[in-house]
Amino acid sequence: MANRGFDFSWAMEQLCRDIVGRLDEFSHVRMDQVAVTFAQARRRVPYGLQAKLTPMRFEGGSLTTSRYGREWTVQRLYDHSGENEYLYILTFYLPRFLDHDFREKMITIVHELHHISPHFDGDIRRHSGRYHVHSHSQKEYDAMCARLVDQYLKQKPPAAQHKFLKTDFRKLAKQHGGVVGIRLPVPKLIPLRESA
Repeated sequence: MANRGFDFSWAMEQLCRDIVGRLDEFSHVRMDQVAVTFAQARRRVPYGLQAKLTPMRFEGGSLTTSRYGREWTVQRLYDHSGENEYLYILTFYLPRFLDHDFREKMITIVHELHHISPHFDGDIRRHSGRYHVHSHSQKEYDAMCARLVDQYLKQKPPAAQHKFLKTDFRKLAKQHGGVVGIRLPVPKLIPLRESA
């Protein structure tokens, strides 16, 4: 049977499940409703977006929002069964994400998981004040994520869970005959018709 390549989405989902299962900070996260995907970075440079969390709901978990004087909803996303709805899309930009060192990769994963609302309602975690996404200090936010990574690694999780993060994209692709995974288009905003 031909080698189909390393399944990045599956491996990352398993690692995220282990992280949220071990850290109380993420006890609210249900990975069954988080789609783990990848997108191709446009340029192979070390800087730029490494990962992002896309919420599938608006503020407070609402299915609608008002923008530009109109009401909008968001395209819904379900798993292959058609019964389980995803509330978040967790996307990693390859090869860029895999070309960083192990610790930075782990901090990036925890950083994105931390954006998930404590209510797990499809909205992001919102901080008070003007900087509601990363609080008032990006540096403090990153330091908090680094502490959570340390807490996770101190529990000595199975090496198999995160082994794939200890190599770069080229080596991983060479070892497995390629890197594969789930790719999803960005969900669309859909305008709601005005009521009669």
